[in-house]
Amino acid sequence: MKEKYLSSSIQYIKGVGPKRISIFNKIGIKKVEDLLYYFPFRYEDRSNFCSISELKEGQYQTIKATIMAKGKRLSWRRKNFSIFELAVGDSTGKLFCIWFNQPYLVDYFKIGATVILYGKVERYQNRLQMVSPEFELVEENDFNSINMGRLVPVYRIPQEITQRYLRQLIKYILDKYLIYIKDFLPYDIRVRNDLFNIAKALINIHFPKDQESQKRAWKRLCFEEFFIFQLALMVRKLKKKQQRGIIHKVEGNLVDNFIKNLAFELTEDQKKVIQEIKEDLLKPYPMYRLLQGDVGSGKTVVATIASLMAIQGGYQVAFLVPTEILATQHYNVIKEQFSSLEYSPKVGILTSSLKKKDKLKISKEIKEGTIKLIIGTHALLEEDIEFKNLGLVIIDEQHKFGVSQRAILPKKGNNPDILILTATPIPRTLAITLYGDLDISIIRQLPWKNRSVSTLWITEEKRNWLYEFIKEKILQGEQVYIVYPIIEENFNLELLSVEKMYKEFKQNTFREFKVGMLHGRMRKSYQEKIMQEFREKKIQILIATTVLEVGIDVSNATVMVIEHAERFGLSQLHQLRGRIGRGCKESFCILISDPANFEAKERLEAMVKYNDGFQIAEIDLKIRGPGEFFGKRQHGLSELRIINQPLTQLELLKQARKEAISLIQKDPFLKLPEHQLLKSKLLERFPGYERLIFTG
Repeated sequence: MKEKYLSSSIQYIKGVGPKRISIFNKIGIKKVEDLLYYFPFRYEDRSNFCSISELKEGQYQTIKATIMAKGKRLSWRRKNFSIFELAVGDSTGKLFCIWFNQPYLVDYFKIGATVILYGKVERYQNRLQMVSPEFELVEENDFNSINMGRLVPVYRIPQEITQRYLRQLIKYILDKYLIYIKDFLPYDIRVRNDLFNIAKALINIHFPKDQESQKRAWKRLCFEEFFIFQLALMVRKLKKKQQRGIIHKVEGNLVDNFIKNLAFELTEDQKKVIQEIKEDLLKPYPMYRLLQGDVGSGKTVVATIASLMAIQGGYQVAFLVPTEILATQHYNVIKEQFSSLEYSPKVGILTSSLKKKDKLKISKEIKEGTIKLIIGTHALLEEDIEFKNLGLVIIDEQHKFGVSQRAILPKKGNNPDILILTATPIPRTLAITLYGDLDISIIRQLPWKNRSVSTLWITEEKRNWLYEFIKEKILQGEQVYIVYPIIEENFNLELLSVEKMYKEFKQNTFREFKVGMLHGRMRKSYQEKIMQEFREKKIQILIATTVLEVGIDVSNATVMVIEHAERFGLSQLHQLRGRIGRGCKESFCILISDPANFEAKERLEAMVKYNDGFQIAEIDLKIRGPGEFFGKRQHGLSELRIINQPLTQLELLKQARKEAISLIQKDPFLKLPEHQLLKSKLLERFPGYERLIFTG
């Protein structure tokens, strides 16, 4: 029954038809059920309208008024640019509304008609006005409808359809098809967590009786999405533990000699994580471990030791990284570290910029097993790369790879162990919740050699001081990064760019110094050449984009300047700051910004106050919420369709995880009859998971 009705195309719904179907498809609505789950992003309280005399400047408010006059004129400033103006009034006063370049509105509004207007109230030339307000004409006898006298949903919609039309369509779908939706969330879970049933939730998310009903509807729908997400992780973790893995030879001279020859002492955190990895590699099923550590915490050396544990037992290791610069850096460091060993395992590097004959040579050595540790970029994922005996896969900064990309490399071995590294610290509770199918290790302790970085936030007026400070540092033999948000000038954005400032600095401001430029549009080989020149101090000032964000290590670079810092996310700012403070000299991260909003100020204040990545992560989470914090596409969160209320969501996430664990303990693979609906929903939300979690 559900298949017949809820899965049918909306094209056959009255009022849609073939003309509008393409418009709906653009916003992800294809079938009837998609409409039910297309949620409002906000609500307008139209139960109590303001009178015009009650309007307050600077606030977004809703009024109901009568159209008194209208007119269209051309702008004297811009050619072919029209201005449409509407005068509306009620018994208490008059308000003017302005729309730009929408000449068709002159035919839409009729003198004497009643209109609902929602927008920001401003005062201009001693009169109240709204610029480009949302509007809706009120039809006769419409005051008890879904559009008036209540909390009214507002959806994100294309220009081709109106709010009124979409509301009417969703109301029609609710009335006709809601009876076919079955509640897959078990009754006992709903009772324990005080959740609406699905029918009540969908009615009140679209057309809430009051604010309390809307909140409870939101809670139910948010909970169910997290619960399904957690179930997928829990079942997948169980499935992984049923796989037959490799039992490695974790004790041996190769590992012992490597640790003994290190130029530094491992931190207690590093030793603890190495022990956790060692225990995993001795288990009969594959390791799936996430290693979190702040920038400069020593994750790479831990990964190298894990590699040696696999190598000394006769296995190969693949080390996947997101950029050629980082691949080259790891290759050079690890090769040098291995050179001091009695037996030096062969290390190789594979990147897309290698010449064809070099690629073929490396591919042959990987297939024959001559290369024991191969470090590479996406080139490692190509079909023709075959391993003789792949035993361990290491993925650095996994969020830089798509879900399908991350799955390719392990398939080149027979259930190899997997170690994932990330320099993006994640609050532990949330990490456990969103990486429920992984075991988690954390390195919080920084090596003694790492100095803290002083972070300053300056405004445009201190630019001259900054340039003098940079010159002073360069004359002391130190190097500087200057990061910009865009590569080339964009006349729609008043932002400084890499290319423009490179020319300015090279020809004028820093003409006595060696200035280099680095950005993602350059050929990979040229990027590496620039970075090598910077490492060798042939370049003193490097002008760059966020291509610097991942893993570049130059100990002599002591100053990081980030222009238009308000344009970057908090975790991104922290990653960039991590490129300095790698040596023993005092380092400075200088943020240049005149932020226009409160959220941007919060980010900048946090950067100045905190150096610890985990504290930064907590603040970033509070500001942005879990969905934006992680990047939805990479973490399965693209399935979360409900509106984002960060702090409440986090609590619901924990509750949902607790319930998912409890259910999976009772029925590991959802075989009980009462869980068949739940299993169907899980496979519907995560197509392709059946092969991973419900077979074998």
